[in-house]
Amino acid sequence: MSDEPAPETLPETGPFWQAAKDGTLMIKRCPACGEAHYPPRAHCPFCGNGETDWEAASGKGSVYSLSTMRRGDKPYTIAYVELAEGPRMLTNILADDLDAVGIGDPVTVTFKPAKDDGRALPYFQPAG
Repeated sequence: MSDEPAPETLPETGPFWQAAKDGTLMIKRCPACGEAHYPPRAHCPFCGNGETDWEAASGKGSVYSLSTMRRGDKPYTIAYVELAEGPRMLTNILADDLDAVGIGDPVTVTFKPAKDDGRALPYFQPAG
Protein backbone atom coordinates (compact mmCIF):
# COMPACT_ATOMS: atom_id res chain seq x y z
CA MET A 1 0.00 0.00 0.00
CA SER A 2 1.12 3.52 -0.79
CA ASP A 3 1.72 6.15 1.87
CA GLU A 4 -0.07 8.64 -0.39
CA PRO A 5 -3.76 9.56 -0.42
CA ALA A 6 -5.63 9.36 -3.72
CA PRO A 7 -6.21 12.66 -5.52
CA GLU A 8 -9.72 13.87 -6.24
CA THR A 9 -11.34 12.25 -9.28
CA LEU A 10 -12.58 14.86 -11.73
CA PRO A 11 -14.74 14.19 -14.81
CA GLU A 12 -11.71 14.59 -17.09
CA THR A 13 -9.59 12.14 -15.05
CA GLY A 14 -12.14 9.37 -14.42
CA PRO A 15 -10.95 7.17 -17.32
CA PHE A 16 -7.35 7.54 -16.11
CA TRP A 17 -8.23 6.16 -12.65
CA GLN A 18 -10.39 3.37 -14.05
CA ALA A 19 -7.54 2.20 -16.31
CA ALA A 20 -5.03 2.48 -13.44
CA LYS A 21 -7.22 0.10 -11.45
CA ASP A 22 -6.69 -2.40 -14.28
CA GLY A 23 -2.91 -1.75 -14.37
CA THR A 24 -2.88 0.48 -17.45
CA LEU A 25 -1.30 3.94 -17.64
CA MET A 26 -3.35 6.28 -19.82
CA ILE A 27 -2.37 9.52 -21.52
CA LYS A 28 -4.23 11.89 -23.83
CA ARG A 29 -3.41 12.64 -27.47
CA CYS A 30 -4.72 15.46 -29.61
CA PRO A 31 -6.15 14.32 -32.96
CA ALA A 32 -5.58 17.81 -34.43
CA CYS A 33 -1.84 18.25 -33.77
CA GLY A 34 -0.89 14.68 -32.82
CA GLU A 35 0.82 15.65 -29.54
CA ALA A 36 0.52 13.41 -26.49
CA HIS A 37 0.13 15.06 -23.10
CA TYR A 38 -0.05 14.36 -19.39
CA PRO A 39 -1.73 15.16 -17.02
CA PRO A 40 -5.05 14.42 -18.71
CA ARG A 41 -7.15 17.45 -19.57
CA ALA A 42 -10.04 18.24 -21.88
CA HIS A 43 -8.16 20.71 -24.12
CA CYS A 44 -4.85 20.14 -25.87
CA PRO A 45 -2.11 22.21 -24.16
CA PHE A 46 -0.24 22.49 -27.47
CA CYS A 47 -2.89 23.73 -29.92
CA GLY A 48 -5.97 24.35 -27.76
CA ASN A 49 -8.14 21.78 -29.56
CA GLY A 50 -11.20 20.95 -27.46
CA GLU A 51 -11.20 17.25 -28.27
CA THR A 52 -8.52 14.87 -27.04
CA ASP A 53 -8.39 11.08 -27.15
CA TRP A 54 -7.34 8.58 -24.49
CA GLU A 55 -4.63 6.07 -25.32
CA ALA A 56 -2.81 3.42 -23.34
CA ALA A 57 0.83 4.29 -22.71
CA SER A 58 3.49 1.60 -22.82
CA GLY A 59 4.39 2.23 -19.19
CA LYS A 60 8.03 2.64 -20.19
CA GLY A 61 10.14 5.74 -19.84
CA SER A 62 13.37 7.22 -18.58
CA VAL A 63 14.27 9.44 -15.65
CA TYR A 64 14.40 13.06 -16.84
CA SER A 65 15.22 14.57 -13.44
CA LEU A 66 15.02 13.45 -9.82
CA SER A 67 15.49 14.49 -6.22
CA THR A 68 15.84 12.26 -3.17
CA MET A 69 14.46 13.54 0.12
CA ARG A 70 16.17 12.28 3.27
CA ARG A 71 14.04 13.87 5.99
CA GLY A 72 12.44 11.61 8.51
CA ASP A 73 12.96 7.88 8.75
CA LYS A 74 12.05 6.90 5.19
CA PRO A 75 13.84 8.53 2.24
CA TYR A 76 11.93 8.88 -1.03
CA THR A 77 12.66 9.98 -4.57
CA ILE A 78 10.46 12.14 -6.74
CA ALA A 79 11.19 12.37 -10.43
CA TYR A 80 10.04 13.56 -13.78
CA VAL A 81 9.81 10.52 -15.99
CA GLU A 82 9.79 11.05 -19.74
CA LEU A 83 7.36 8.50 -21.11
CA ALA A 84 8.22 6.62 -24.31
CA GLU A 85 5.24 8.41 -25.88
CA GLY A 86 6.74 11.84 -25.09
CA PRO A 87 5.01 13.46 -22.11
CA ARG A 88 6.80 13.94 -18.81
CA MET A 89 5.13 12.76 -15.64
CA LEU A 90 5.88 13.81 -12.06
CA THR A 91 5.99 10.65 -9.96
CA ASN A 92 7.74 8.77 -7.19
CA ILE A 93 10.48 6.24 -7.86
CA LEU A 94 10.31 2.92 -6.03
CA ALA A 95 13.68 1.22 -5.62
CA ASP A 96 15.56 -0.70 -2.95
CA ASP A 97 18.59 1.53 -3.54
CA LEU A 98 17.44 5.06 -4.37
CA ASP A 99 21.06 6.17 -4.84
CA ALA A 100 21.42 3.73 -7.74
CA VAL A 101 18.73 5.54 -9.79
CA GLY A 102 20.01 8.29 -12.07
CA ILE A 103 19.04 10.63 -14.87
CA GLY A 104 18.51 8.72 -18.11
CA ASP A 105 17.86 5.38 -16.41
CA PRO A 106 15.03 3.30 -17.91
CA VAL A 107 11.97 2.83 -15.71
CA THR A 108 8.60 1.09 -15.91
CA VAL A 109 5.27 1.91 -14.32
CA THR A 110 3.87 0.00 -11.38
CA PHE A 111 0.71 0.63 -9.39
CA LYS A 112 0.15 0.67 -5.63
CA PRO A 113 -3.13 1.23 -3.78
CA ALA A 114 -3.65 4.63 -2.17
CA LYS A 115 -3.76 4.66 1.61
CA ASP A 116 -7.25 6.10 1.89
CA ASP A 117 -9.42 4.50 -0.78
CA GLY A 118 -7.25 1.78 -2.34
CA ARG A 119 -7.29 3.45 -5.77
CA ALA A 120 -4.30 2.42 -7.88
CA LEU A 121 -1.60 5.12 -8.00
CA PRO A 122 1.13 5.07 -10.67
CA TYR A 123 4.77 4.91 -9.57
CA PHE A 124 7.90 4.03 -11.51
CA GLN A 125 10.65 1.54 -10.75
CA PRO A 126 13.94 0.75 -12.44
CA ALA A 127 13.42 -1.38 -15.54
CA GLY A 128 15.07 -4.64 -15.23
